[in-house]
Amino acid sequence: MTRRCIALLGGSFDPVHNGHVALGEYFIKLLAPDELRIIPAGNPWQKHGLQADPQDRVEMVRRAFDRQPLPVTIDQQEIVRSTATYTIDTLRAVRAELGATASIVFLLGADQLHHLNSWQEWQHLFDYAHLCAASRPGFAIDASHLPVAVAREFARRAATPEQIRNTPHGLTYLASNLAVDVSATAIRAALQSGERPESLIPATVLDYIEQHHLYKS
Repeated sequence: MTRRCIALLGGSFDPVHNGHVALGEYFIKLLAPDELRIIPAGNPWQKHGLQADPQDRVEMVRRAFDRQPLPVTIDQQEIVRSTATYTIDTLRAVRAELGATASIVFLLGADQLHHLNSWQEWQHLFDYAHLCAASRPGFAIDASHLPVAVAREFARRAATPEQIRNTPHGLTYLASNLAVDVSATAIRAALQSGERPESLIPATVLDYIEQHHLYKS
């Protein structure tokens, strides 16, 4: 049996930037998933005051990932959810949709990994998906820099890409060789001041931002 592998990339995407794209592309190459599913946040409980409307964020994501070598879908379940957005609920829904045998891989940036232990039911995330994280300048991912419980879980569940590709859930992978440092906060500040941060955002996304006068106030 050929096991289906779906990689999930969640985030506020306010706006989507080259760091998000690099994270997705890294794990596309590493895991060769059958599909990359992008999940824009709706009402993330740890973030407040998203500046762009949900449909603007969806369109920016669509433009940012439109040239990938595999199917890319945009899952809007968190946007349409009326309650607070928790990753555990999203993973439960995706697992129910895809069934028990699919390999589901949730992708994380190092900044998210640093506070993973504050997420709702974070240890149960492994019951539904693998967790793969990548480094980012300023956010070391070795055990000495992570919360103790997070470092312990990632160490005992560490696996190879092949094992992750061929197992439904419960494993981890830490990639220490991705060094793209992009901050959405800095991008919004640059856009508000009239700058055009071409090196930080895909050109098609920057065009959309300018055409729709986003992040101007």
